[in-house]
Amino acid sequence: MDKITIGKIGEEIAVKYLKKRGCKILDRNFFFRASHGPKIAEIDIIAKKKNVFVFVEVKTLRAKAGWKFMPQDKVNDQKLWKITKAAELWLIKNRIPLNVKWQIDVIAVEMLSDSRPKFLQWIFGPKIKISHFENAAKC
Repeated sequence: MDKITIGKIGEEIAVKYLKKRGCKILDRNFFFRASHGPKIAEIDIIAKKKNVFVFVEVKTLRAKAGWKFMPQDKVNDQKLWKITKAAELWLIKNRIPLNVKWQIDVIAVEMLSDSRPKFLQWIFGPKIKISHFENAAKC
């Protein structure tokens, strides 16, 4: 599987995870770019739980023997700053006041090694570990 496929699988897993926890999914893959320029930032999932808007960054990695970092390690301060600006833009675009309650969460999806037969993997999906880091950036 390539990086894009793994990322899409991780996002689908994160959406199911959020829905099970009572979140309503409002938008996916929202991004903004400079006028006719490259993409500046993207928000993987925008959800709402009760009265809080939740902007979610999903990081997915396939487990490898001897790896020294976790998916969430790929979300640094610069990435959080970009997500914050994209979140503010999404709120403005959707005419939601910036003083509403909102937060940025990171969901890390680890696709674990799987010795089950392929047909079982296909039926039941990959073995995964989900880590949810709520309010990863203070808004």
